[in-house]
Amino acid sequence: MGTSASSQCKNEDGNFSWKFTVNLVHFDGKLQQWKQPLKAEHVLSQNPNCFICSSDSMYIGSLLPHVAPSEELQVGQIYFLMPLSKSHIPLSLQELGALAIEAHAALTRSIIQSSVSL
Repeated sequence: MGTSASSQCKNEDGNFSWKFTVNLVHFDGKLQQWKQPLKAEHVLSQNPNCFICSSDSMYIGSLLPHVAPSEELQVGQIYFLMPLSKSHIPLSLQELGALAIEAHAALTRSIIQSSVSL
């Protein structure tokens, strides 16, 4: 997928950290990471029936706010790629919990894969 990368970066302690990458968790559990900021439109152009939301802007009972195509996805942030069908449904506690578990699992898999490939 072009500029996508699945590698991790090490911090000064030698530990792998998602804090040094842009992290995008797909609704199917796939994780994409980039070592530098990129425009949301890059991801959206490859996923036309989806939208991106930031984990920082997700609230129970609220609609998921869309990251604008012109906005840069930032290093150290976790974003979710969601199907457009989810854009008009308020976020439930169960869905927020499921997304948190999905993000944790994806980041953990990435760390394990990176440490095994060393």
